[in-house]
Amino acid sequence: MKVKVDFNNICGPIKIMNAVNNAPVWKRNNDQNINNFESYKAAEIPYGRTHDASIDYGYGREHCVDVHGIFPNFDADENDPASYDFFLTDEYLNRFFLAGTKPFYRLGSCIEHWTKKYGTLPPKDFGKWARICERIISHYNDGWADGHHMNIEYWEIWNEPDGSSDDAPPENKLTWGGTRQQFFELYEITATYLKEKHPNCKIGGPALCYPHIEWTNAFLKYLTRDGKRVPLDFFSWHGYTNDPKKMIPAAHSARQMLDAHGYTETESIYNEWNYVNSFTGDQLVKDLAVVRSLKGAAFIGGIMTAMQGCPVDMLMYYDARMSGFNGLWNMYDKTELKGYHALKSWGELRHYKNEAKSCSDDDEIYVVAGTDGGRGYILVTYYTDLENQPAKTVDIEISGAPSEVWCHSRLDDDYDFDNPRNCRLHDGKLSFVMQPNTMLKIFSK
Repeated sequence: MKVKVDFNNICGPIKIMNAVNNAPVWKRNNDQNINNFESYKAAEIPYGRTHDASIDYGYGREHCVDVHGIFPNFDADENDPASYDFFLTDEYLNRFFLAGTKPFYRLGSCIEHWTKKYGTLPPKDFGKWARICERIISHYNDGWADGHHMNIEYWEIWNEPDGSSDDAPPENKLTWGGTRQQFFELYEITATYLKEKHPNCKIGGPALCYPHIEWTNAFLKYLTRDGKRVPLDFFSWHGYTNDPKKMIPAAHSARQMLDAHGYTETESIYNEWNYVNSFTGDQLVKDLAVVRSLKGAAFIGGIMTAMQGCPVDMLMYYDARMSGFNGLWNMYDKTELKGYHALKSWGELRHYKNEAKSCSDDDEIYVVAGTDGGRGYILVTYYTDLENQPAKTVDIEISGAPSEVWCHSRLDDDYDFDNPRNCRLHDGKLSFVMQPNTMLKIFSK
């Protein structure tokens, strides 16, 4: 298998492919304080999305993040600080800053799998809901109600409003209890008001389950009807898969639809993803075991690399919250899993700033390279969803190498990138044998 890297050919910046959903586990007091704070901080995670924080006991459950948790009585005065309960959300968001991570705030509700819905129902008054959201932004960015000056950039309106059809039974509507038209109206009212009051914030959404062409085009057409241009600083969407390559068409389709409706400067943010074949039954149980395995780590490496080459501005792993979808830390003792080291390697890559052109002639071998002009860094991932695949010899041809002497380390059953060894170019080439679902890190000395 051949991989080529040309350090003389700069393609653009190394993008933010290593953001996540949710914050580190940590408490100010010592009550049951088994935490992953230092490990989270060491991963250099640039952004953490707040979605589903209210499901997690360690963050404060229903008392944090969600709009109806912060403003529990919708009939209360939205201009009265006493109507709000910011306390646990303050603590939760502060964890991000202590860890060097910026919050990406989802306005709305967590997913509600229970049969009676609370936060996913359409607000009784869309205008008032928008004003409540504006007060939340003011609390965190402008100091309102004994608040803070966190300068949170991203404010996302809702989550997965496309999750159910209009005529689905109410108990099956997990993320938006109204109709599609109602959501369009809520988004327009809220985005317009928030952008007027906070023009320096990035206002967007709607965190679609998937950027399906019909739903996305209907949404964008509504935002631009009659010559309007409702604010959409970023367009967020999701996609779970067992093959990183399957998401490449979705990334291009999202960008094409945005451009076609005049949103050429709108960021495309893929902010929920993980390894999944099915969300139900025995297959989900098997998939969650993969998420926490070496194969899950290779999947992380593969999809970060694949999306670096797509028109995606940010990628956000779901989930750093202590849940079945957390392939980064053990849920109970918070020790690092293999996936943590895959994610952390991208944080290292981002120090090199510029992507160097690279390619692979094998669909199961993913490669990305970075350079800061004086050093080089290469990540190679062998990911496959097939069983009993053979080892592969990967020959790497390097042009414009900043050095003849390199180090390499592996993420495999035995190592966590903690075994650096020297190697030397021979006629501009390096060669390695890689086992299925492993990663290789190569950097110049």
